[in-house]
Amino acid sequence: MLTYPQIDPVIFSVGPLAVRWYGLMYLLGFLIAYFVIRALAAKRNIGLTGDTLSDLLFYCVLGVILGGRFGYTLFYNFSYYIRHPLEIFAVWEGGMSFHGGLLGVIVAASLFCLRRKFPPLLVGDILVTAASIGLGLGRIGNFINGELWGRVTDVPWGMVFPGAGPEPRHPSQLYEAFLEGAVLFAVLWWLHSRKAPHGVPFFSFFALYGGFRVIVEFFRQPDAHLGFLWAGATMGQLLSIPMVLIGVAGILYCRRRIIQP
Repeated sequence: MLTYPQIDPVIFSVGPLAVRWYGLMYLLGFLIAYFVIRALAAKRNIGLTGDTLSDLLFYCVLGVILGGRFGYTLFYNFSYYIRHPLEIFAVWEGGMSFHGGLLGVIVAASLFCLRRKFPPLLVGDILVTAASIGLGLGRIGNFINGELWGRVTDVPWGMVFPGAGPEPRHPSQLYEAFLEGAVLFAVLWWLHSRKAPHGVPFFSFFALYGGFRVIVEFFRQPDAHLGFLWAGATMGQLLSIPMVLIGVAGILYCRRRIIQP
């Protein structure tokens, strides 16, 4: 069994203002995304520079925050928030959904492309590649916070998380950081280097993230207020399976469109 590192979630505080590792991970994610998007835009010969790139990131930040919050209230705690609707806006109390954030970014980026006349699939290819970095960093933030821990295990790398009882558990946050962050980014970057048809990296993100999430959910403890749902699946799995299907169908469509005369 490994020892959980017990990192203080607060880096430093000045009076009532506290700078937390989780918030820093979000900030680093958006900062790195800026440079990744700029590099890929140059590689794919699309004019995302200067103010245009800043505007795109602004749209995406709004999409992540609004979509992630409303997705959490809808998918994970709807019965509570329908009784306390004003608390939907209390984002400082936590509660964000990846799947909701993804939908929010898709809507926001689509509006950006419509207004600025950019090809939506190519912009999507670039955005999902940059997003994988933020996903990996976010999971590291979850690990530092000691939240979203895994199921009880007897593997040698199991850890006892604060507030999760005395039994060792899978560090499932690190599994997700590796698969949804490092591995996903490497595959998508490789697709760009191979000049994959427009849309293939975008839909590959759907297929791979969905597949990785389904796998990791077998090691991650489901949310206490939801538990196991239909056929013993978790909410994360039920939301990710459609992503795999959409991703595979999208890849086939994009490749078939290219090879047709």
